[in-house]
Amino acid sequence: MTEDTIDSLIPYDEIVQDALRAVVGRVLGEVERHGLVGEHHFYITFKTHAAGVDIPTHLTQRFPDEMTIVIQNRFWDLKVDEQGFEVGLSFNQQACRLVIPFSAISSFVDPAVNFALQFHVDLDENDEQAIEHAENDAPDGAGPIATPVEDGSNVVSVDFGRRK
Repeated sequence: MTEDTIDSLIPYDEIVQDALRAVVGRVLGEVERHGLVGEHHFYITFKTHAAGVDIPTHLTQRFPDEMTIVIQNRFWDLKVDEQGFEVGLSFNQQACRLVIPFSAISSFVDPAVNFALQFHVDLDENDEQAIEHAENDAPDGAGPIATPVEDGSNVVSVDFGRRK
């Protein structure tokens, strides 16, 4: 064996990411058809400025980099296709429609069964904004701890600090 590494001509990382995003699509598709069952609910984190994301301006202003939504009790009009999903959620008692491509998702968590997926999100140079430290980013990125916000919205506060 040589110490020279061979560059793969097969983009394995990209293939795996696409396959795992298909898991999210299949799960959300089941919820679209049958509703949430048991204690299942989802925390979905996505890049707010990724290509194809369509959310109200007040949400992109509040969450200039990344946002986590909760699909649990109060959501409506969930529609899933091969590219992504759209869903109605309430933020501060204001109904909003969100369109989120699977390629914008950075994290999918179902805490009812301790299931979580992390994704790499490629931002197009035209979509990426120079954000040094967004208000919803934690200082040391050591793993998310999600806690529901008590303002009646479907937003989750995610603490990326170390677990104690």
